[in-house]
Formats: sequence, structure tokens, C-alpha cells
Amino acid sequence: MSYIGGARLVPDEKVRIALTKMAGIGPKKAIQVCYRLGISENIKMNELTKYQIDLLEQVIGQDHVVHWELKRGERADIERLISISCYRGIRHQDGLPLRGQRTHTNARTARKKKSEE
Repeated sequence: MSYIGGARLVPDEKVRIALTKMAGIGPKKAIQVCYRLGISENIKMNELTKYQIDLLEQVIGQDHVVHWELKRGERADIERLISISCYRGIRHQDGLPLRGQRTHTNARTARKKKSEE
């Protein structure tokens, strides 16, 4: 069982599919990483050598924003919206939908949270 960037990679999956389990890496980036390292994208994770796994971890760590860095960045963006008191920030703060969805009949859980406060 390999861990790269805090994500658990399943040993019986192909490399390109296992890499997509990491937050911040989609199918296209997974194929690009495999091509860059010269690893066949159809080889399974448990067939990789320790050296190849280390290279994979190194390339992903250098070139891609993944897992906790990505989540930290998202949280910082939300905090910035709240601090400047823009519409989206206020909606985030109140726990309401922020992209124009109606709340009269939908978003019941969001309105429930708001009324409990």
C-alpha cells in the first residue's frame, strides 16, 4: 500500500487510475505524470519499484498542488471572501447557497442550520 501526498493508492489499480484518487490530480494530469516519468500508464501500482514510487512522489510534490495544500488554499479563498464581506462571503458565513439557487422550497438543510443559530 503506497501513500503519496497523503492519499492512499490502491495496489491493484493501474497507475493512471490510482493517481486520480489524489485530490488535485485528474485523468489528464495522471497521464502526463506517467509520460514524464516514462512509466506505462497501464502498469499496476504494486508492479512499480520503490525508485519509481519515489520519483512519482517527487514529481507530484514539485509540480502539482495536491491534497492538504489544495484544501488549505480553498479554505483561504473562503476566508478572504468572508473578510471582505462580499455577497459570496456572507452566504458562506450564513451557510446558505451562494450561486443563485432558490431557498424558498429548496436548501432545507442550509436554512435549518441558519434558523438554529
